[in-house]
Amino acid sequence: MRGLILDYFGFRPTKEQENAAQTMADFIFDKDAQSVFVLKGYAGTGKTSLVGALVRSLQQLGQRTVLMAPTGRAAKVFSLHASHAAYTIHRRIYRQKSFSAEMTGFLQGVNLMKHTLFIVDEASMISNLGLNGTAFGSGCLLDDLVHFVYSGEGCRLMLVGDTAQLPPVGEEESPALVGLQLEGYGLKVYEMTLTEVVRQLKDSGILWNATRLRHLLADNELSTFPQLHLAGFADIVLLPGNELIEALEQAYYQCGTDNAIVITRSNARANVYNNGIRARVLDYDEELTSGDQIIIVKNNYHWLKGDNSESPAHSEESERAPSMDFIANGDVAIVRRVRHEREMHGFRFADISLRFPDYEDLEVEGTVILDTLISEAPALTHEQQEMLFQRVWDDYPELTAKRDRMKAVKDDPYFNALQIKYAYAITCHKAQGGQWQRVFIDQGYMTEDMLSSDYFRWLYTALTRATERVYLVNWPKQELDEESQSMEY
Repeated sequence: MRGLILDYFGFRPTKEQENAAQTMADFIFDKDAQSVFVLKGYAGTGKTSLVGALVRSLQQLGQRTVLMAPTGRAAKVFSLHASHAAYTIHRRIYRQKSFSAEMTGFLQGVNLMKHTLFIVDEASMISNLGLNGTAFGSGCLLDDLVHFVYSGEGCRLMLVGDTAQLPPVGEEESPALVGLQLEGYGLKVYEMTLTEVVRQLKDSGILWNATRLRHLLADNELSTFPQLHLAGFADIVLLPGNELIEALEQAYYQCGTDNAIVITRSNARANVYNNGIRARVLDYDEELTSGDQIIIVKNNYHWLKGDNSESPAHSEESERAPSMDFIANGDVAIVRRVRHEREMHGFRFADISLRFPDYEDLEVEGTVILDTLISEAPALTHEQQEMLFQRVWDDYPELTAKRDRMKAVKDDPYFNALQIKYAYAITCHKAQGGQWQRVFIDQGYMTEDMLSSDYFRWLYTALTRATERVYLVNWPKQELDEESQSMEY
């Protein structure tokens, strides 16, 4: 098995990669069904190539595999790297429960697969916080994932991720990559960490600086700004603000708007960028127009209805392209047309057609709420959501039974309007799991007393979203090494 993995690897392996292939083989042939494999690896260590080689080796041996990732964009990237269909975790492990007046949501599904290896990429994003009011299972995604996989006959789990990236919101570390956490489920843990960077550091400023940030994190040297090194690298450049518009125009022309992204540290800063890009780069006058790139900022279960209990996600013949059972927070879409803008219930709405590029260009018709586009809040505030609920509730005075009125509200298009923001600039948590050819990074105002491991992980994650080039926007010279400080903007 080890030899087969290395044959499919496609590169001359390092000793560390050979050891990882052997550990993979040991795991595959372990007869203990209650075992799990954790593959951790930093940017440039060959982690993705090894996983792709494993997938192809298992296919050669007739072993079933299911590939998953936390988001639609991450699943799409995983599919491309592994040459195998990948799905979101939520798509695979949950099924929509029938409507009730109290709650519409998703239950943990039944794993009908047998003797299947489930491989999850970008596992650093998997949370295990018990979220109150969640529509998914227990609210603890890692718990539900483990229980789902190991409920299937002979099924096991492999978790792949980068511990230097941002952990899930609200958590100090990524629980899915912690061996002790997994042992707590009664699992035998195989663990391998790839640390040796195999891509040429001398050729990649992105990789050189990401590796430097990872070393600073490991050594806990977090009290001063990292001194980025740019001299001699073509893939990481300084960009003064007065050249930003030209650089964005060039990126959109060469790569397309969906292959360039601005990453910021706050929603407020992202709003400033989004408004400026639409007005000065794309020449959009309307508030929302055909061609606009938007991001969903709250899960929505209304516009894609249907029970998925018989869907390919729960069958043994599941190799077709990823599909959607709900529209998730973080999904990116392209606006195809906008019509019938109106005011209702104290908010502004429009009917639109959306295309979701991360889901095989699936088209969805729905109603959106326009107020969230320019709001500095991540989505409607709690107060706004309560106001919308009450005004929609008051719109059904003819329904005197509370249950009937609740059902009408839960099915109301205004109450279920998609909450969206522009997606030309996003926060790093929203970008995590995705890749773009050109990435523009704006860290905003920072002082040394604001430094923490979170900042270093933020910068590492932002840098490693780029596949071709990173632009550091208005980057302070004191945050560059001495050789790079002498460079001209």
